[in-house]
Order: sequence, then structure tokens, then C-alpha cells
Amino acid sequence: MTAVAAALAAVTAAGCGYAPAAVTGKAATARSAADLGGMKGLVEAAKKEGRLNVYALAPDWANYGEMIKTFEKTYGIEVHNENPGGTSQLALGAADKRRGQDRAVDALDLGTAFMRNARGKKLLAPYKVRGWQDIPRTQKQADGSYLNNYGGYISIGCDAKAVGKCPRTFAELLEPRYRNKVALNGNPAESSSAFSAVFAAALANGGSFDDVQPGLDFFKKLKERGNFVPVQSSPATIRKGETPISIDWDYLNLGYSKELKAKGVDWKVAVPSDGAYAQYYNQGVNAYAPHPAAARLWLEFLYSPTGQNIWLKGYSRPALLDEMTKDGTADAPAAARLPKVHGTPEFPTGEQEDAAKVAINEGWGKAVG
Repeated sequence: MTAVAAALAAVTAAGCGYAPAAVTGKAATARSAADLGGMKGLVEAAKKEGRLNVYALAPDWANYGEMIKTFEKTYGIEVHNENPGGTSQLALGAADKRRGQDRAVDALDLGTAFMRNARGKKLLAPYKVRGWQDIPRTQKQADGSYLNNYGGYISIGCDAKAVGKCPRTFAELLEPRYRNKVALNGNPAESSSAFSAVFAAALANGGSFDDVQPGLDFFKKLKERGNFVPVQSSPATIRKGETPISIDWDYLNLGYSKELKAKGVDWKVAVPSDGAYAQYYNQGVNAYAPHPAAARLWLEFLYSPTGQNIWLKGYSRPALLDEMTKDGTADAPAAARLPKVHGTPEFPTGEQEDAAKVAINEGWGKAVG
């Protein structure tokens, strides 16, 4: 009777808008490994928990498959990767809705606009990894709530055999030869990569970090000309010929090359010269993590030389690349394979990205609906 009453009370409270308190305890409140006696103490605490819950980490996304396997092998901790093909929005939603549950997400990997949303919902627990001081100030939050991890440039991937002449600019994508050929990796309202593709298109068409409307106008024109394909691109859709051109992160398009080559697809990748847009994804610890020590150990692993070099092998640019290049710990051959780009990338402020997210969420349906 007592258990039933407690369960009923919990359901009633939830119906009244009750939000579970953040997880407490030594591991859950640790702001660095030092709070647990150093890395040895953190590793011991994480091994006792024995599990890590993550969400929407596709194995072929920036080499996450190797990252997860190496973490499991190194620490003997099982990684439960739910919905590997999911989006930033779904990952954020899962973290928000599962507060207080054993299946809650322990650590988040999100685009900046989505991570800012997570911080606004008070979902993030401040934590500073070893090497914090070597991460550029502009790539981390002073309070340790989240920090850049890996990134790259929006690129145009193309099946050379199916297309013939592969486009290298956004302007070329409007040509009649690319009818029914151009796709995105998701919906810009839910996917950070697709959202960033609209941002890049805006820059290529007279827009700015303060004005993404030209990007929406570009995709409207792309659809009106019959070039835009409303199918989420993936290696599977590329092999089937459904999405022979995909606007996506360079590290994803490059990562697909080996898999596609084995299937007879000659996949070419170019960073568009008229719309160069770079961005990083971010890591953060969920304040409601059911495995708080494992979540913090996961971040430590991602920012260790081993983890950062795994990103490099996946064609992405890790946050600590400059420092690792200086001290000789960077995988030089992997770094040499990164696409060459000209100029220094600029990034929108958080406020500009938030404003762009609102504009794109409201305008995408009108543009391609």
C-alpha cells in the first residue's frame, strides 16, 4: 500500500509540473577530477557505476564508433547508445523529459544552439576537464557548463559517377543539371548539421550571422527549380541514388568516402568557397545523470590525447588540436588529411545563433514546405 501511495504521489506531482531535483553526491557535484581525489578516484567511481547512457551518437559520425569501443575497452564500462541516428533536438528532449530516471542521458553532444537551450533548462552540471586551460577561451563557457569538442566545415558531397560534374559552390547547386539531386542531413529545425547548412547558404548569398533569410531564400529557390530532394541523406540513400549530392559537415562526407567506395560510389567532397561556415559540437554533463562519475570520465576521455586523436581519424578538428600539434601528441598523418580551407573561420555569437534558430524554425516550412 505504501509503495502504491508513493507511486501515485509521484504521478500526481509530475502532473502538477514537478521537476526532479538534480542528482546529488560527491560524483554528481564534482567540478573537476580533483574533487574526487584525481583521475584515479574518478575512474574507480565510474567503474562502480559500470554504465554510461548516451544518445544519438552515430558510429560513422566523426568516428564515434571507435570512440565508444575504445572507452569501453579502456575502462570496462558499458556504453548504452540510444537511437544512434537521432538528432540534437531528440537528444535534448530525452535529457529534459527523463530527469530522475535511470535511463536518463548521462552526457550530451549537441550543436551550440541546442546546448544553449540545455543550459537554459538548467540541464547542465559544470565540469572542467584536464587540459581546460589549453582550450581557447572562445570555445568554452567560463562556468564549465559546456565546451567545444570537435568541429568542421559545411561541405558538398557528390557522387561523381551519378552526377558527372560535381558542384563546388552553393551557386552551382542551382544549375539545371542538379535537378532532384541535392539533399540535407536532416531538418534544420532538429539537426545542427542541416541548420548550419542554411547558415552557410545565407553567407553565400549576401546574408550574415545576423541575417539568415538569404539562406532560407536559397533553399526555396533550390526547391522551386526542382533541385532539392526532401530526403534525409545518409550513406544508404547515397548508395540507392536518392541523394547523389549532400550538403553536410566535411568530416561526415569524408568519413562516408571509404564505405561508399567499397560500394562503387566515387564520392567527392568540397568545402564551398562562397559559403565557408565552420562550427563545433559541444559536450556537457547532464545534471540529472544517473551515472555522474561515468559521465565525467567520458568527458575526460574525449578530451584526452587518445580521444582527440580519434576525432582526427574521423576527419574532424578537435578542440585541442593546436595545443596537441605544439606538444607533438597530435596524430600528424590524420591531421594532414583534413580538408584545406582558406582564411580564419569566424563563428556567430550565442545570441546570433539563437536568433538564427528562431528564424530558421519559423521559415523552413515556408521555404520548402
